[in-house]
This record gives sequence, C-alpha cells and structure tokens, in this order.
Amino acid sequence: MSQPSAPRKTINIKAITDPDNKVYPRSISGPFTTWRWIFVWLTQIVFYGLCWLPWHGRQAVLFDIDARKFYFFDLVLWPQDTIYLVLLMILGALALFLFTAVAGRLWCGYSCPQTVYTEIFLWFEKVIEGERPKRMKLDAEPWSARKLGIKTAKHSVWILFSLWTGITFVGYFMPIHELINDLVSLSPGAWSAFWVVFYAFATYGNAGFLRDQMCRQICPYARFQFVMFDPDTLIIAYDAKRGESRGPRAKNADSKAQGLGDCVDCGICVQVCPTGIDIRNGLQNECIGCAACIDACDQVMDKMNYPRGLIRYSTENAVTRHYSAMDILRRAVRPRVIIYAAILALLTFATAWSLATRIPLKVNILKDRSSLSREADDGSIENIYRLQIMNTGDQTRRFRITISGNDNLRLGSDEEITVAGGEIGIQSAIVRAESGSIPSGATPLSFSITDIAENHVAVTEKTKFWMP
Repeated sequence: MSQPSAPRKTINIKAITDPDNKVYPRSISGPFTTWRWIFVWLTQIVFYGLCWLPWHGRQAVLFDIDARKFYFFDLVLWPQDTIYLVLLMILGALALFLFTAVAGRLWCGYSCPQTVYTEIFLWFEKVIEGERPKRMKLDAEPWSARKLGIKTAKHSVWILFSLWTGITFVGYFMPIHELINDLVSLSPGAWSAFWVVFYAFATYGNAGFLRDQMCRQICPYARFQFVMFDPDTLIIAYDAKRGESRGPRAKNADSKAQGLGDCVDCGICVQVCPTGIDIRNGLQNECIGCAACIDACDQVMDKMNYPRGLIRYSTENAVTRHYSAMDILRRAVRPRVIIYAAILALLTFATAWSLATRIPLKVNILKDRSSLSREADDGSIENIYRLQIMNTGDQTRRFRITISGNDNLRLGSDEEITVAGGEIGIQSAIVRAESGSIPSGATPLSFSITDIAENHVAVTEKTKFWMP
C-alpha cells in the first residue's frame, strides 16, 4: 500500500524552541553544493572588488552621502532622482514575487547574504576546528589550553574577515582609498569608524552565531513565503510515496520484501542541512532551498544502487501526480506568473527608457529673498535670481542662459556658465525691465539653460518677475 504524501507545513518545534540545539552542518559535495560556492565567489568578487574599480578618475560605484551624489559608472544621481530609488525598490519586490512564485527560495539558498556569509564562516570553522564530529566533540569538551587556542584562532579569523567586510561596506559610502588612508593613519572620522565596527559586528554576529536562527526566526521572508507559494512552485521535495516506510537495510537486501521504501533513514539529509530541519517532514518555512539534502541523498542512493531523486527540486503537484520535467516547465507559466512577469517587464522597460533619455541637467531657480524688486542706477527695475545648475553627467559642459515670457524683460548678467561633471554651478541672474513697461505685480518669466555643444541638453524653469 502506498504511503500518503507528507504534509506541506510541518515545523521543527525542537529546533525552534531549544536554544541549545546548535546546528553542526556536515560537509557535502555535489552539483548543487558546487553551484552554491560559485554564487558565493561571484557575489563576493563583486562586493569586495567593485568599490576598488576606478572610473573616470573616481570610484565607479560610490554613494557619496556628504556630497549627496550617487555614482554608478557613468550615471550620477542626485537627491532629486529619488524616484529611481523608489523604482528600484518596486522592481526588487516584483522580482521577488515572480522568482518566488516560480522557483521558491533559490535566492535564500544561493545568493542571500546570510547564506553566503554563513557558508564562508562555516568554511573557516571547518578548516580550524575540523569536520562535524570534531566540532561537536570540541564543544562538548571542558575548557583547556588546546580548546581555548582553537576557539581563539577561529574567532580571530572571523573578526578580521568581519572588519574587512565592514571596511568594504563603508567604502561604498565614502571613497575607499580615503577610508583606508584614514584607518592606516589611525585618524578615521567618527561616523565612518562607527559604521565599520557596526557592520563588522553585524557580520560577525549573524554569520558566526545567529546563522540558522536568522533564517528560522528573524528573517520575515520565511514567514510570508507560503503566501507566494502554490502547488506548482519549485521546492525541495521528498518523495514520501517512494521513500516510506523508512529503515536501514543491507545494500543487496530486497527492500520491497521487507516492506521498506527507498529511504534508508541514514539521517544525512538532516546532518547537512544548514538550518537543521528534516526535509522528510514536508515543506517547512525553515527550508532555504539550498539543496544540500539533495546532494547528500543522491550520494546515498548511488551507494544503494537506487535511482536518484528521492529528494529533489520539484513541485507539490509534480510529486503527487508524477509530472515530467516538461510538465513542470509548462505549468510554471500560469496566470500569477504571467501577471508578475508582465508588470516587471513593463516597469523595467519604463525605468530603462527613463534613464536612457534622462537629460543630465537639473536647474533650481531661487528668487532673492531680501527684496522682490529694486531700482537700478539707470532707473530700470531689476529682480535678482540665484540659479543652481546641476550637471548630472560625467563631462564638463558649458551652458547658455536665456529668458523668455515677455519681450520687455532683458537679462542683465552673464549669459554663460561652465559646470564640471557631477557638480553644481551657482549663477546670479539679474533680469531688468524699464519702469512702466510691464504691469505692476507678477509677470511670468522662464529661464532656459542650454548646453552650447548639445542643444538637446536643455531645461526650462518658470518663475515670476515682480514689478512694483
């Protein structure tokens, strides 16, 4: 008789409620483990290397809080470009919805910073303390000079790595070369020093101590993932119909005659799990989709000469209804996925078009607050304006200033200004009108700022001319 499928939402209560139930992940090799390390290397090469990449005499990626400018290669964003930050957040949320609906928690298993840094810290731990049995034995031993030395070495490496991570993180918010020089000369700024230590401490605590607790109890994503899951979402699935009943047996034994399924109940899938869950209990919110249990189970199946895939990437419907890979792929295209993909594609195109056609020029017109108008030596009435011309591109530009709105108004100051790339040019503009040439009160006035070399780089701002 076939066994019923495992329930979808089983919680490992002991792992959550027992604070002393420390997880000691066992090392495993296999294709999914290899992919996980590929993503560790890719993400860390980008994170630790990108801040050192020079670009036109500056840092390629720099979120300069002091100067209120964000540099991303040739793109320079100002506080007025906050809309792009909002769009980025919306795109990230939509991508999360789409990706989770289709592929479950692959982000958590391969690219999430918590997963990545936990893998790195575990690697340091394995190199210094040894494999799982040795680490468990070491922790159970009473304190001694040997244990103290090993633990000190491990935590020293962790702290050094965390400090470098903190330095790199802060290096994206102030020039990394300046930060390194300040640290070497022991003269860092108070805020930069604080954030280096803060981020280092966060890395040290999260990856060294919290680890699985972060994924099981703190991260909100684990709590609302089931809202985005459906029976056709890709998950780590245990084939209960094939695996039950569990039990040990000799390699060449007839498991069917013994009433056993393919699961030999070795427990290796639990030992390799970074969150310490038993995937055979069904889909759980602690599962991060890393597939370590798949690599482990496939190796056991190979040794027993059983088919691979007792634990595999699949969907709930595919396991219960025995769908083929093509069936799974076809059912991935469903209404919610199409809607997510369409909205994401449309918004991505709109954002890309906006950035591509974005004019690298912003202008603010400020009226002189000391007086609305004043009489000049020649008897004309003049208004003084302060022009803030922001060159949001990366090259130096020369702009021409013109006015329009009334033929009786004339510009009585310099008509050109040069502004370096990524800088703000301040220009005082005096606009005059003969007394009585225009009605008293406010008259519409427009300033046009145009790049002399590229006429399409132009901005027109409206203001008022006041006549007493």
